[in-house]
Amino acid sequence: MTELVTISSGVLTAAIDPLGAELVHLRDADGRELMTDADPAFWTGHAPILFPVVGMPFEETIRIDGTARPMKKHGFARHSRFDAVAQSDASVTFALTDSDDTRASYPFAFRLELAYTLDGATLTIEARIVNPAAVPLPASFGFHPAFAWPLPYGQDRAAHRILFEADEPDTLRTIAADGTIADARKPSPLDGRELALRDDLFAHDALVWDHIRSQAVTYGAPTGPRLRIAFPDTPMLGIWTKPGAAYVCVEPWHGIADPEGFTGEYRDKPGVFEVPAGGDKRITMSVTLER
Repeated sequence: MTELVTISSGVLTAAIDPLGAELVHLRDADGRELMTDADPAFWTGHAPILFPVVGMPFEETIRIDGTARPMKKHGFARHSRFDAVAQSDASVTFALTDSDDTRASYPFAFRLELAYTLDGATLTIEARIVNPAAVPLPASFGFHPAFAWPLPYGQDRAAHRILFEADEPDTLRTIAADGTIADARKPSPLDGRELALRDDLFAHDALVWDHIRSQAVTYGAPTGPRLRIAFPDTPMLGIWTKPGAAYVCVEPWHGIADPEGFTGEYRDKPGVFEVPAGGDKRITMSVTLER
C-alpha cells in the first residue's frame, strides 16, 4: 500500500490511499474505526471507487461504436493511481486523467476528481467527472464503502439495522451466477423502512435496488452512535457483505451490472449517463456520525 493521506476535523479522521483514491480509514475522536477490518478471509477492499462501470460487464466486455473492449468488474479507477492535486488539514482532492492504458478499454478523454472533506462529524466525498472533449462522454459511477459491522460502540452485531428515509415498495434485482443482473426479481426484505441485517440476506450476493426513492439511510444499532449515509445524486443502491464478515457495504450507484447476456452498446446499458461536451457531472456521498 502507498502512503495514506490523512485529514481531520477533530471529530473525525480519514485516511485515503492515492491508489484508487480509496477511503481506507474513518475514525472517531477516540480513534475507533468505523470502516471494515479488511480481513483477507473475506474481502480486502475498503471503499473502492467504481468508474467507468458499476458491477460486472457481461463477459468482462463493453461495446463502444460496435467495437468490443475489455472491462473488468467495477472498472479501472479502483486500480489506478490518482494524483493529490489539493490538500488542507481537513480536505484533499485526487485526480485521474485518461491515459494510453485507460483508452485501451474506454476510448475517451476524461478527468475524474475525488474530493474528500471533513466538517465536524461529516465526511463528504464529491466525485467530479469532467469531459474535456467536444462530444458527450458516457459513464457510470459508484461508491462502495464498507462500514464496520458491528460499529465499535459495544452493541451486538445482530442488533444492527439500516433505516431508509423513504418507503421502498419495489422488488429487488437478482444477480446471476456470472455477476450480471438476472431477469428475475425478488421481494424486498424491508420491514417497513427497516432492514434488519443478517448474514443469510447475502447468501446470493448483494441486495440491489435499481430505483431507490431514499436519498439517505441510517446504519447502526438502535442505541448508541449511528452513521447517516446520504446519496442525493444516485438512483440505485446496493447493500452487500460476505456472510460472517465484519463489514457491511452501503453502495450508492449511478450504474449497475450488465443485464444477463447483454451485448448492446455501452451507452445503452442501464445507469449510463452522458457528461456534455466541455461539461462535468458531480456525484456526492456524505457520512455523518450521529451520537
